[in-house]
Amino acid sequence: MFPRTALVTGGASGIGRAIVERLEGGGADVRVLDLRNGFDVADPAAWDSVGPVELACLNAGVVTGSTDVRELTDEQYRRILGANTGGVVFGVRRLARVLEPGSAIVVTASLAGLTAMPADPIYAGTKHFLVGFVRSVASQLDERRIRINAVCPGIVDTPILGKEGRERVLAAGFPLLAPVDVAHAVLAA
Repeated sequence: MFPRTALVTGGASGIGRAIVERLEGGGADVRVLDLRNGFDVADPAAWDSVGPVELACLNAGVVTGSTDVRELTDEQYRRILGANTGGVVFGVRRLARVLEPGSAIVVTASLAGLTAMPADPIYAGTKHFLVGFVRSVASQLDERRIRINAVCPGIVDTPILGKEGRERVLAAGFPLLAPVDVAHAVLAA
């Protein structure tokens, strides 16, 4: 069943934008929750305005930009925790309160949540948290007939990579996924 209503965090670019386009292309009414339109997933109060939808795609995420943990700033650390983990926890908490039975939540985690990622260990840590959180909260959501899944894409050709990061990945011969491929996986989940 294709959802009639949906929300997508981080829906202004990258994977989020591809999810929005795929949903809208199928006729869904989509609410985009993004910093670009004033929605901060890391702000618990922002979630108070979120109502029920049939599909919630919790996709917003950032990287620290710091490979060496010794150079990690407090600001970088707080920002990534707020967006990558807080945004999902606050989102799931709110959605667990307002979603109707039969609704679904899909969290964008990462391959970095299943393996080591020395290029950004804090990013990898947040994605490991997401995988564990989704697995752990699934049974209590299932009691309300709300499904939750995580998708764990490899490296995706999005602005989060940055120009230098994209060039490094391509030079290493590592294949880049297209955002639309991840959008298809989200809808399949």
